[in-house]
Amino acid sequence: MAGRDKNTRIEPTFDRPGRSRGSADLSVGEDDRVVQSSRGKPVRKQVKARGRQKTSRRSRGGLFAGFGRLFYWSLVLALWGGIGLVGIVVYYGAQMPSTTEWTIPDRPPNVKIVSVDGQLVANRGTTGGEALGLHEMSPFIPQAVMAIEDRRYYSHFGVDPLGLARAMVQNVIDRRVSQGGSTLTQQLAKNLFLKPERTIERKVQEVLLALWLEHKYTKDQILEMYLNRVYFGSGSYGVEAASRRYFGKSARDVTLSQAALLAGLLKAPSRLSPARDPKAAEQRAQLVLAAMRQQDRIGDKELASAMSAKATEAASYWTGSENYVADRIMDELPELIGEVRTDIIVDATVDLNLQKLAEASIRRLITEKGEKLNVSQGALVSIDNSGAVRAMVGGANYADSQFDRASEALRQPGSAFKPFVFVAALEQGRTPDSIRNDAPIKIGKWSPRNFGNKYFGKVTLSTALARSLNSVSAQLAMEVGPAAVVEVAHRLGIESKLQDNVTIALGTSEVTPLELTAAYVPFANGGYRPEVHLIQRITSVSGEVLYENTGGAKPRVLSAETVGMMNAMMKQTIDAGSGRKAAFDWPAAGKTGTSQNSRDAWFIGYTANLTTGVWFGNDNAKATNDITGGSLPVEAWREFMVAAHEGVPVAQLPGGWTRKPEGEPQSAPALEVSAPVPSSGVVQADATETAPAQRRVQRPAVETGSAPVAAEQTGSIRHPVPSADVGGPKVRREGSILDIIMGN
Repeated sequence: MAGRDKNTRIEPTFDRPGRSRGSADLSVGEDDRVVQSSRGKPVRKQVKARGRQKTSRRSRGGLFAGFGRLFYWSLVLALWGGIGLVGIVVYYGAQMPSTTEWTIPDRPPNVKIVSVDGQLVANRGTTGGEALGLHEMSPFIPQAVMAIEDRRYYSHFGVDPLGLARAMVQNVIDRRVSQGGSTLTQQLAKNLFLKPERTIERKVQEVLLALWLEHKYTKDQILEMYLNRVYFGSGSYGVEAASRRYFGKSARDVTLSQAALLAGLLKAPSRLSPARDPKAAEQRAQLVLAAMRQQDRIGDKELASAMSAKATEAASYWTGSENYVADRIMDELPELIGEVRTDIIVDATVDLNLQKLAEASIRRLITEKGEKLNVSQGALVSIDNSGAVRAMVGGANYADSQFDRASEALRQPGSAFKPFVFVAALEQGRTPDSIRNDAPIKIGKWSPRNFGNKYFGKVTLSTALARSLNSVSAQLAMEVGPAAVVEVAHRLGIESKLQDNVTIALGTSEVTPLELTAAYVPFANGGYRPEVHLIQRITSVSGEVLYENTGGAKPRVLSAETVGMMNAMMKQTIDAGSGRKAAFDWPAAGKTGTSQNSRDAWFIGYTANLTTGVWFGNDNAKATNDITGGSLPVEAWREFMVAAHEGVPVAQLPGGWTRKPEGEPQSAPALEVSAPVPSSGVVQADATETAPAQRRVQRPAVETGSAPVAAEQTGSIRHPVPSADVGGPKVRREGSILDIIMGN
């Protein structure tokens, strides 16, 4: 080593051949290895084996490490997510009022209207139905709702994590929001307290409120509140309103198939409503039934029966003429009890059986004869002697039109207004036997004429009213003065404004069927004007009386003698006049009426029991095909009155009249002329008596109305009317129209 350069580097070698272990060179033998190689194996194989072992160890270690890292970061994320969720809950919860201030809002009040015999007429109010206890409603309803909306309702605490997870998975699969995870409690919380907006804040508040509801109330109480407030489409809130709306029955009587339909509506009440899409509603109901069977809420037999039930078809709107009554009652409530704040029960005066009979009669006649006679609407009002309305039909079909023609439509009454003219004449000394000359007359430029241009010469007032002779009615109006006629009409019950000109004799001022019928009631009850009413009593659900119609004082508006004379005359309308087809087993009286061009056809008739008025026409005032008061109105009146008086003891009409010598002057001599009829400026009314087209009649020798005239338009009639000596002070006058003109 001394001979080597000091700077020469010596590299170690291992197992170099020819070197001994004792040499100074470093070397490592097989015996020096920690893990010795197998004897006889090639070195390359040993290296590969060792490589595979190391790879296996690294793979197992990497897999465990991956799972560990995944678990770790999942735990971290869950922790921070939980912290964030708590923060969100705390943040939005802090913005809510204190739980001590949380209260269930009052359910909107319901107005339950029942008929005089206790049958339900209608429910009115925001909900459209009364609240029912869970024990009162059909057991199928809550079972169906839970099956499709919240199958674990009785097991969760207000929020259903399983249901929420299931909904999330399904939404991911469907790649859209196809299912919701809200429980019934959450839905109730949303309906009671929150707006329908979709925000995180609303969802957090919904959960908090649901937890509060579950803490505050029992499961049954929550379910009951939900079923009485949830929306079922077509304006129906709560199961009672929905059952009435779609099935025409109480929720107490709902069948399994009907309960399934109701439960199915909750997903999309407006779209799935059977009033809008019966097929979609039925398909959804079958899904509900399948869910009920899957959850063992019903058996195979019940499922089969429900599946085979007839599909429900509901009208697009509330139907039934009783809804006209309900609407009118709702209009009157504020004046009687003020604002409705709690559920109330209204005892109406209508008899629901008579109401349905009246509706059926009006609808049948329009269905059978409406197209031929060009008439599309009708109305009927029936009032008893106390003023109680027993039936009121405001149109042919409430579902098609909610406009109440009985109490709101102003129409010309035609000759049905003439009784007020004759009352005014009787009160000024005339009698049914007073004579007037039925002939064409001219009052100023106005020439009223009889129906069919038929005149009968000298006739009694009784005959003139029975045959609805226009010329005589016009003469009487001139004799007594239009103001006197207006005063009588208002005194007896007409409330609309009336034009105090001579044309009022032929019913040119417009009135409603309700008020015209009411004004005939004094003829039926002996001369008294009662308060016409639809509401007998209003009570709270606890029985407290909030209002009651006790009848009150009924002022006498007609003397017994006048009532007797009017009944004797109007009885002739049915016995031998224009209303002959109205006759039935009871003594009855009345008056027909037809406005110009047959736009309106009326019959107002009465017995000692009921006064009933009927109107037919068109909403657009279009002329009908020559219908008169003696046709459709009389037919409907008789059909209704026969049924209404079935089983009721017969009673005579009130009042009595004994003929006595006539004390008033007779008509002045008149010229004998042929009967040509002026072709312009005429008003035509109804009469069913026939006569030759031309006959000898008496025309007054002097035409009336030489004073200046002013143009006047009343209803559908356009003509000039006198401006002088019309509508002046009410003066008692005697004699005929000729006597007045001549100043005698």
